[in-house]
Amino acid sequence: MSGGLPGGLPGGLPAGAPGRRLLRNEVLLVLGVSFGASGLFALIRYVGVLTADQSVRSQVARLNSSAAPGRPWLDLALQVASIVTALVPVFLVVHLLGRHGGGAGAIGLDRRRPRADTAWGAALAAAVGGTGLAFYLVAWHSGANLTVAPSNLPDVWWRIPVLIASAAENGLAEEVVVAGYLLVRLRELGWGANRALLASALLRGSYHLYQGLGGFAGNVAMGLLFGRIFQRTGRVLPLVIAHTLIDTVAFVGYVTLAGKVSWIPVPR
Repeated sequence: MSGGLPGGLPGGLPAGAPGRRLLRNEVLLVLGVSFGASGLFALIRYVGVLTADQSVRSQVARLNSSAAPGRPWLDLALQVASIVTALVPVFLVVHLLGRHGGGAGAIGLDRRRPRADTAWGAALAAAVGGTGLAFYLVAWHSGANLTVAPSNLPDVWWRIPVLIASAAENGLAEEVVVAGYLLVRLRELGWGANRALLASALLRGSYHLYQGLGGFAGNVAMGLLFGRIFQRTGRVLPLVIAHTLIDTVAFVGYVTLAGKVSWIPVPR
């Protein structure tokens, strides 16, 4: 299509699409029930961090915390429910893309290239994961970041499976909504590629602000890279795979190594 981006991203509203006002409202509502709301809460939490008596790095950003301490079966049920409900925005945007624009295939969320997508995702994870860890350690030592505790789950049989499922949920939700859906819709609304990319990256950084400025900056950089890759290839699945692998290594690595190696910051 004339005016499209490499990889088949549509340029302008396709035939049968709703008007710009309806499409703009759709985007705002999707973000309002997903990562736009998360960004607002993260900003409020960050204000709380800055106004607390403790230094930034002495405060803790806890991920994957126990939902029912001392009650492992109830805890497991709540963890599964949380993961499943967090995926609702993914199904929502795939449904909305299906109403016009081609559905999941329009953002490359399909199985047409499983080997290439997996290889590309693994390579991205290796490159971005190591760089991200180094950036976090530098930000933490500089005092710009909170101490991130990727898991506070009890040491029970389901801890690792839940952490892997949580990593997959993060990868699916963030890449499908923030990279795939948002960049397609902004393109349809007439946004230029660079402007849309910046908006997507800033949104990604905003809902990580609860981790501190390091979390914000690192995720903006990741958003710029992942967003540009999507704009050039039109495929979100490699990004989902990369994000899932990065978070899996972070979550499982933390419970395996925290307290056993000196270079991993742990809550005090």
